[in-house]
Amino acid sequence: MKSKILIISIFLIIIISSICAFINAGRWLVKEDNITKADAMVILMGRISDRVLQAADLYNQNVAGKVLIVGPGLDENKDLEARGVYIESNSTQARKALVSMGLPFDSILILPGYEARSTLTEAKTIRDYLIKNPGIDTLLLVTSAQHTRRAYMIFKSAFRNSERHVEIFCSPSIYTKFTAERWWETNQDMRVVLLEYLKMANFLLIDRWRLKNHEVCLDPVDGCLY
Repeated sequence: MKSKILIISIFLIIIISSICAFINAGRWLVKEDNITKADAMVILMGRISDRVLQAADLYNQNVAGKVLIVGPGLDENKDLEARGVYIESNSTQARKALVSMGLPFDSILILPGYEARSTLTEAKTIRDYLIKNPGIDTLLLVTSAQHTRRAYMIFKSAFRNSERHVEIFCSPSIYTKFTAERWWETNQDMRVVLLEYLKMANFLLIDRWRLKNHEVCLDPVDGCLY
């Protein structure tokens, strides 16, 4: 009898835990830190509008006076440019939008990134820049709400074994169209949650090993040694 009660109890605990995990899956993806001052903020590329609007608000609130954006690799569009075709990158569009909202042009720094664009390569580019340019000890990641948890994990891993100690904080955009509390009610939010967890699993199982300390770019302009 006692064994049956134990089995039923364990079964109920598993069911209740699974339900709670399901309900909170969207909310857990959103990491928000209450920070009033940072040395610089990083706008992660991807969606532009919600992230740029959030960054502009933070700048106007004097949270950070410097903005870092990772641009495309120097050779990313060379084949098109050889034929006279010039494509404006997301990073350039983001800077133009910020300037049009009142941010000084020289407060926004676009760093040449690696050819493969992802949060992983953005973290590596920022890490390598800060290793050679001391003075920034607190970074505020500005990105879409559902992207903050994974972005934080990636940036923390990038700096974990680095010679630079940098505190990482997150500011999820309030302009993101994502309902974390009831994510299962729309197909769009369900796809967003599923995709984020798949990307997070890929990072934990594969990509984070690419962020070892010896993978440091000696000069993002001239090339990197791995």
